[in-house]
Amino acid sequence: MSGMISVVALMSEGLGAEVATVGNEGMIGLPIFLGADSSPFHLMAQLDGEALRIPARDLEAALGPETRLSALLRTYSQAFFVQTAQNAACNGLHNVSQRGARWLLATHDRAGKDSFFLTQEFLAFMLGVARQSIGIAVGDLQERGLIEYRRGHMHIRDRDGLEAASCECYRIVQTEFARLMGIGRA
Repeated sequence: MSGMISVVALMSEGLGAEVATVGNEGMIGLPIFLGADSSPFHLMAQLDGEALRIPARDLEAALGPETRLSALLRTYSQAFFVQTAQNAACNGLHNVSQRGARWLLATHDRAGKDSFFLTQEFLAFMLGVARQSIGIAVGDLQERGLIEYRRGHMHIRDRDGLEAASCECYRIVQTEFARLMGIGRA
């Protein structure tokens, strides 16, 4: 209903990277809908919020080939797949500053406010980069007047500027969610 969950691919050495985020636009139980009983990904609460919980057996009982819930979850699965695939491409092709801007925009969308708690260490973990790289990227965005950051407190000062600083990946994901789900900023 509010807040944000990070879906993280965690490696055996303890390294990891976020592969997707889920806010009030979606759900974290897609594996159940898709017929699996588990997932190799780790879920981390990123922003405080409220969520609804339904036992897997109750979700399965509510699903039928022609139900509105099944149709909605099929559409959401496609939007989630686009987000996951686009994040993979982004992590391989774009610089840390662009990726950081993309991530901050996605978090800003789900926070519903301009300020939220975020450590540079956590952002580095989410993007799968060294902490020093995040310090440089955050410093760059701050020098440009797009954000204000102090000791774990992130404030988005210029959303339009942050969108311009981001790679195209943020817009691609937002456009797909708007097209498929009728939500977000198209």
